[in-house]
Amino acid sequence: MTKVVYRFRAADTLLYEYAMPLDPPKPNDGEESPKPAWTKLAFHQCANCTLNSHEHPYCPLAIRLPPLIDMADKLNSYDRIVVDVELRGRRIIQETTAQRALSSLLGLVMATSDCPHMAFLRPMARFHLPMASEEETEYRAVSMYLLAQYFLHREGHTVDLTLDGLTKIYQELQRVNMALADRIRAASHQDTAGNAIVLLDVFAKVVPYSIEDAMQEFQHLFDPYLKAFKANQ
Repeated sequence: MTKVVYRFRAADTLLYEYAMPLDPPKPNDGEESPKPAWTKLAFHQCANCTLNSHEHPYCPLAIRLPPLIDMADKLNSYDRIVVDVELRGRRIIQETTAQRALSSLLGLVMATSDCPHMAFLRPMARFHLPMASEEETEYRAVSMYLLAQYFLHREGHTVDLTLDGLTKIYQELQRVNMALADRIRAASHQDTAGNAIVLLDVFAKVVPYSIEDAMQEFQHLFDPYLKAFKANQ
């Protein structure tokens, strides 16, 4: 089982450690432990939520957040910390702010939750890149989406090469982020976790509006493929 371990440090002191598998959660993950009232589905429920509180009394995303909220409440947003991440035999160490480190971990936890809207991000979560930049996120998101189109094509379905579907996915993610920010603010005593969601939402807002520009920027990297194709025509 592939797993990732996040460690937050200040100087030589370990502040927090979070280990989790990168595989999709089991349907009943987290259901045996006590859950705070703010994790109920109806509490600041997303406007685009496809679940109902009769079948799902608790938000499948929110039930994974209490440990992160507890940790975030012990830090200030702009505290300088060292985030130390181990995954797939690699170790990534970076000094950053508490909100930036938490945003990276929170994005992974959200993407591996059982939220229907987050399911589209599971391929990216499987190949998680800690502390990814805007450019890296754009490249990974588009690559993931186009690989999905390949699988659809292989099964005989109509594919989307305009990336319109990717834009729609990220627009729905923005709506989730908005509601989740309200939920987290109600649960938190500090602004660290809320600011971490804001940083995630910045990425969600940027991707739909920068896809075309990003593709133009990346196109020259694929010149060998284009030249080889044209030479064989």
